[in-house]
Amino acid sequence: MRRVVFVQGGGIGFDQEQAVRKVLSAAGLEIDWQVFPAGWAAVSQGLPMLPDELAKAIRQTGVVLKTKLLPPPTSASNPGTPANANVAFRKSLGLFATVRPIHNLAGLNSRFQNINFTMVREITEDLYATTEHEIVPGIVQSFKIVTESVCLRFFRFSFELAQRLGKKSIHCIHKANILKMADGLYLDCFRRVAKDFPEIAPKEMIVDNACMQLVSRPHQFEMLACGNLYGDLLSDLGAGLAGGISCTAGINYGESIRVYEAIFGGTRESVGADKANPLPLLLPAIEMIRDWGDPETAQRIQSAIEKVLTTTSIRTADIGGQSTTTQFTDAVIQAL
Repeated sequence: MRRVVFVQGGGIGFDQEQAVRKVLSAAGLEIDWQVFPAGWAAVSQGLPMLPDELAKAIRQTGVVLKTKLLPPPTSASNPGTPANANVAFRKSLGLFATVRPIHNLAGLNSRFQNINFTMVREITEDLYATTEHEIVPGIVQSFKIVTESVCLRFFRFSFELAQRLGKKSIHCIHKANILKMADGLYLDCFRRVAKDFPEIAPKEMIVDNACMQLVSRPHQFEMLACGNLYGDLLSDLGAGLAGGISCTAGINYGESIRVYEAIFGGTRESVGADKANPLPLLLPAIEMIRDWGDPETAQRIQSAIEKVLTTTSIRTADIGGQSTTTQFTDAVIQAL
């Protein structure tokens, strides 16, 4: 039996959690779930936003399935609340890269078919280091932080991942034509690491051109390696190309830690109880199962999802239907 830390961020995450656990159980997987609240789900119980017990369990287990963390409302009772609970979660665990597989899911509409590339994003620095201050009233300065050691670690990770996935090329996305020092260092580190992987073609592309190329000729890409800000923007653009947030997942990497997370969440007030789309959490779960070395079970679950989407009208409201979370989940289990 495998042990997985489940991080419950609240809102529709409660419905997504039950759906995923039911599907994985129906697929024959025996999992010891260690469930911890975080974000607003923890604060509403009188706990810290990121409980110490959660971090300890994650470091012991190394495998995490996570819903989107909803932030506690900033108020006098919550002073110093981080602007983004998910970013605070990543920093607390030393996560340094996010991998976003971008591919079509049969049954979801997309402007392009046969999309299949991987977005890799460095997540510790750049403008997301949030090093900023007000010089004088009305003038704010924000720093873009780029360090050699971080870039070298990120690009080595990216090339090693490309090897494992059988990718033949990596595009380094940058703006070194303007940010000659910051992105210049970033690009130089890419070129240095690329020399150690002669079987993988290193390619370079300025970020604005990358946006145009993604929406006009996306099939040219196998892997894109991006800094924090560019990666944030291009990850969602890539998801939109393949069919939206329901057809991709986020996998965060740290030292001996992998966090498989939903990239979409919301409150039950905004979405409705038993109305959540389980796919944003099911797809990360499928990636987790693949990484366990069980591609057959992962493909069975994905094929069941695609059968529901292509042969029935059962869909949640965000993907064009009126079905409940429970109805969608039961249909996937029946298709298994």
